Amino acid sequence: MIKKAYLQALIVIFYAVGTVGILLPETRELFLKLTFFNLALSFVIIMLARDQRRKDFYLFLAASWLVGFAVEWIGIHTGLLFGSYSYGENLGLKFLGIPLVIGLNWGLVTISAAAIANRISKNKKWVLIIATLLMVALDFLIEPVAMKSDFWTWENGVIPLYNYLCWGLVGLFLQIAFQKTSLWEENKVNDTLFITMFVFFIILNFSF
Repeated sequence: MIKKAYLQALIVIFYAVGTVGILLPETRELFLKLTFFNLALSFVIIMLARDQRRKDFYLFLAASWLVGFAVEWIGIHTGLLFGSYSYGENLGLKFLGIPLVIGLNWGLVTISAAAIANRISKNKKWVLIIATLLMVALDFLIEPVAMKSDFWTWENGVIPLYNYLCWGLVGLFLQIAFQKTSLWEENKVNDTLFITMFVFFIILNFSF
C-alpha cells in the first residue's frame, strides 16, 4: 500500500502548483482548464489511502456521485435547488449541461469534511452538524472563485443565500448516509485534503 505520507505530500504539491499556476497570468487559463484533473486526482488519492477495502465504500462514492449529479441537474434545469446558475467551460466534459467531475466533488467534500469533524468531536450528532457546516463553509469560499474561473455563473452575478441552504441540506443528507454505513476511518489523508482545499480557496479569494 502506498504510504499515506506520500499521498499527503502529493495533495499539497498538486494544490500548491495549482495555486501558483492560477495566480500567474501567463498560465492561468491552462491551469483553470486542468481543474477537472486536480479533482480526479484527489478522488483517486482518497481511494488509494483507504485502509478498509470495503465494497460499500465504493458504493457510497458511486451513490454520492449520482446524488451530486442529480441535485446539480435539478439546479441548473429548474432552479429549484441552489438557485439560477449555469456551468462554464473550465470543469471539463459535460453531460446534460453538468461537468462529470462535479459528482466527484460531492463525494470528496463529504468524506474529507467528515474526517475533520471526527477529529473535533466523537459525538455522532455533533459530527453531522460540524461536517455539514464545514461543507457549507468550503462552498462559501469556492463560490466567488468559481465565478471568476468560469466554473459556473449565477444569474445577475449574485450568489443567493438559498444556495448555501441547499448545500447544507444535500451535505447533511450525504453525511448521514456516510455515518449510517459506518464508513469513516481515521485517515490523515482525508484531513489533509480538506485543509488543503480550504487553504487553496482562501488564497485564491484574496489573491485572484
